[in-house]
Amino acid sequence: MEAIKKTLRDSAPMRWLMLVLISMLIFATYWFQDFFGGLKGLMESEMGFTSEEFGRLIGLTTIANLFGMIIIGGIVLDKWGVRMAGLLFGALAAVGASITALAANGFFGEDHNTQLTMMIIGRVLFGSGLEVTCVVATRTVVKWFKGYELALAMAINMGFGRLGSAMGLALSIDIGGNSVPPAVAFAATLIGIALIVFLVYTIFDYSLDKQDKAIMAANGEVASEDEFKFSDLIALLKNRSFIFIALLCVFFYSAVFPFIQYAPDLLVNKFGFSYELPVSTEYFSLFGSQSLGNVSIFLGLFLFGLGFSMIPSKIKNMGGKVASLVIIGGLFFLFLKGLWGSTLSVWLQNGPKTASLIPMGTILFTPIFGNYVDKKGRAASLMILGSILLIFAHISLSLFDSEVLGYFGLLSLGVAFSLIPAAMWPSVAKIVKESRLGTAYATMFTIQNYGLLFFFWGIGAVLDLANKKDLETIRAGEMAYDYTVPIFMLVILGVISIFLALQLKRADAKQKFGLELPSGVKPE
Repeated sequence: MEAIKKTLRDSAPMRWLMLVLISMLIFATYWFQDFFGGLKGLMESEMGFTSEEFGRLIGLTTIANLFGMIIIGGIVLDKWGVRMAGLLFGALAAVGASITALAANGFFGEDHNTQLTMMIIGRVLFGSGLEVTCVVATRTVVKWFKGYELALAMAINMGFGRLGSAMGLALSIDIGGNSVPPAVAFAATLIGIALIVFLVYTIFDYSLDKQDKAIMAANGEVASEDEFKFSDLIALLKNRSFIFIALLCVFFYSAVFPFIQYAPDLLVNKFGFSYELPVSTEYFSLFGSQSLGNVSIFLGLFLFGLGFSMIPSKIKNMGGKVASLVIIGGLFFLFLKGLWGSTLSVWLQNGPKTASLIPMGTILFTPIFGNYVDKKGRAASLMILGSILLIFAHISLSLFDSEVLGYFGLLSLGVAFSLIPAAMWPSVAKIVKESRLGTAYATMFTIQNYGLLFFFWGIGAVLDLANKKDLETIRAGEMAYDYTVPIFMLVILGVISIFLALQLKRADAKQKFGLELPSGVKPE
């Protein structure tokens, strides 16, 4: 009887292995989502894109999701499970990425309008699969980690996505050899590889489902089909706490994801950063390759981020925790010091590399905050703090011309980008019953996409409008874009985010979902 009660999820190594497998799809899709941000200047000079066309390309990625694609995906997920939903929508993302890559390489014609149109079509298909794969990944983490290290696991899953964003932003211009088409082809290939890894995951997922059914049969329980009903969606939308957390998701992410796409270009135009690294033989390289060297630096930062959060949490006595933090911190200092003179100091004057520190910062901080939420709670309070940091970041980068203040703005944005997701996504699992989590996450992603479309496209359009008199001079390389107005718009989103986080905390005090309590602790 004891053997029947144990499943794959009860094995810690197996849980974490499954997390890595599912997270590879998140890594690849986030790379493809954000890598164009590091290529904006090159797309203007090589392919003749305007800022508005760049904004249109990345903004229309979300268009199908405005009409319920993610809701459909969430229903498919709740009805047929993570295997079917992951394969179906992962394949859709891969097909869309492939069309985008073919269009960038002139497969459908080298006319500018044809290339732009087909790249948009590819991005729309990719975006239709992207958001649902994110929902699948989040739902899968709950499936394997609920009752265990849920917030930490979600944070690490997000960390893989942020690693994809950071490496896509920073390395695409290197991988493409200062050309757009090879960078797009590489990004599309990553999604194909990740889809194969997900196929491997489905084998274990199938085994887990069989074990769960066997345990239920042994206990005389019958699996409930629990068919999806639209009344469930209506009930979800009547839940005050869910409404506030969904709206917070919209306004917060609308102030972050679109900004990341424009951050490299902002740093180049406002602070005089470069798009290309100066030629040098002193950069860190691996096996004689600077590109592999760059990849290894990002992976090293990622591993340190995991180490800071995971290793101390496994040590029970306080002395051991402190000692582990000192050791990891010392190794991290030596890692940075060894790379500073030849590589990192140069990176901090390069637009794509510096902008990549925003998602990279989340890799360090999100697991730490996720572990804090697991152990201490305070999820709603952390969302308030994250919103305050968001306002500071965008004011620093829009109204002031200080490079030092700009670095602090980027740092605070990275911390905010860690705080809110680490607190938000585990909180949804407290507000919504597990059988409807797919629909709940899908609803949040759908609402979020309205904000993303407006600001992905809107920042580019407002940028052209704010610089209307000087566009020809700017595109000739004789003048820089003025980013003050487009970025200051995002400050307003931060103010709204604070209001919504406060309302969420008040609603939770009445509905008693326990958002301020540690994982596994129920409110009285």
